[in-house]
Amino acid sequence: MEAGLKLRFTKGSGKVDRLELIQADGTTHHVDCPKQRIIPHDMVHFAVEEVIAAQGFLSRVRDGEAADVRMAGNAISDGVERLVEVMQADGWSPGGGAADVIALYHVTCDARSCPPLPITEELVTRLRERIAALTMAWDAVAVGEAMELRLG
Repeated sequence: MEAGLKLRFTKGSGKVDRLELIQADGTTHHVDCPKQRIIPHDMVHFAVEEVIAAQGFLSRVRDGEAADVRMAGNAISDGVERLVEVMQADGWSPGGGAADVIALYHVTCDARSCPPLPITEELVTRLRERIAALTMAWDAVAVGEAMELRLG
């Protein structure tokens, strides 16, 4: 099996999509992804972790942790989670500038006592571009079909 973590998102017909996380050793975890009008939350995770190359939820699973919403926190993965939340919010109501996204990220980190990662306007632009590409690909997936990604 290839190195990295394979993510197989299957589009559901109801209120959830399904994610299979397949580790290099074959261990598989299943995650329900409640529909949220934009791409699934864990697909936003993929975009953020891929673009900024920082260890978040998916990277931790790739590196051997069990996929559990109660994973022990750490400064980097907590900062990634806050950025995922902010990019998700940006997807729900786009239109603000990159500086607005960064400001919201800092507010979110402050509210959760989480040290922010160094985020730049250029990085926000790259994240938006990656999320837009994933959105186009996900929109083309029919109900019952899957889209696969790999986090190296």
